[in-house]
Amino acid sequence: MGARIGVMGAGALGSYVGAFLSREGEDVTLVDMWPEHVAKMRGDGLQVTGSQGPFTVPVKAMHLTEAQGIVEPFDFVFVSVKSYDTEWATHFIRRYVRDDGFFVSLQNCWNDVVIGGIVGEERTMGCVASHIEVALWEPGHVTRGGAVGRDSGHHVFRVAELDGRVSERAERVVGLLDVIDGAYASDNLFGERWAKLCQNSMGNAISAASGLGSQQMAEDPRCRMIRIQLCKEGAQVGLAMGLDVVEIQGLPARTWADADRGDVFEELDAFLAARGGRVNWLASMAQDVYKGRRSEIDFMNGLVAAKGREVGVPTPFNDAVIEAMRAVDAGALPQGAEHVERVMRAVGG
Repeated sequence: MGARIGVMGAGALGSYVGAFLSREGEDVTLVDMWPEHVAKMRGDGLQVTGSQGPFTVPVKAMHLTEAQGIVEPFDFVFVSVKSYDTEWATHFIRRYVRDDGFFVSLQNCWNDVVIGGIVGEERTMGCVASHIEVALWEPGHVTRGGAVGRDSGHHVFRVAELDGRVSERAERVVGLLDVIDGAYASDNLFGERWAKLCQNSMGNAISAASGLGSQQMAEDPRCRMIRIQLCKEGAQVGLAMGLDVVEIQGLPARTWADADRGDVFEELDAFLAARGGRVNWLASMAQDVYKGRRSEIDFMNGLVAAKGREVGVPTPFNDAVIEAMRAVDAGALPQGAEHVERVMRAVGG
């Protein structure tokens, strides 16, 4: 592609993408606020382990305080920070992007509109990373769990313009990401985004509040029920908003929306029981709690509940996990499995 590429936020996903693109010989610079991570990458390279490792690759990395040393602007930037950091991070990095350059939201949640409001919608694209498990537990070392999507026919990266066009630049970004895992250009950014939001909201908060991993949640019928109801509410809200919600966890959004039907619930319960994974993986929000960071609860389940109020769809399970997670964030309650029962009581279960 021959482009100068920035990665604003070298967390788990930003580091993972940056490592692969650097290995491919792309001109990539990772910009991050964690000094130890930057120093480790700069000194020893970026180590990748897990289902697509191991390898270590030299990378260009800099701390935020060093960004004034960027002389030649980026052709485009992946914005890969936490949702609550999107606004300031976009304002910060925009000065280092060409006037005709663009910004790709490589994030969870609904940040494309936020970025577009800052730099212009015509300079903004979204990239949904669907069902990819990555973690950054220590500086300079990113790991991936689970299976590689391409091996099962699943496309992890879905790149899209805000206005639904399948553009040349979207195809160019797809070509870059396809060396990592399956990728395609989509004409349905917000239907893709909402499906990913449902996927995140059904697992992240309950894992983060309880401290339970993927295998433990798959084994617990209460967790499976909570997760089904969370996704049901999310699917119902998205469909009521008029979005073309794509498959969630490989199943139609309408199936999740109909979870109150006994036969559908049994199908979904069996589906989740069989999907604990090869390791007891902690969701990204649970990783944040482990590291003492603020969670994205208001941008995940909080968005589902807020949009539910707008379209008249009740979201009692989302409301309950929001309350639990806010208490954990505030330090009022410790992380622990008792939050599963707390959510059940809150919804009258």
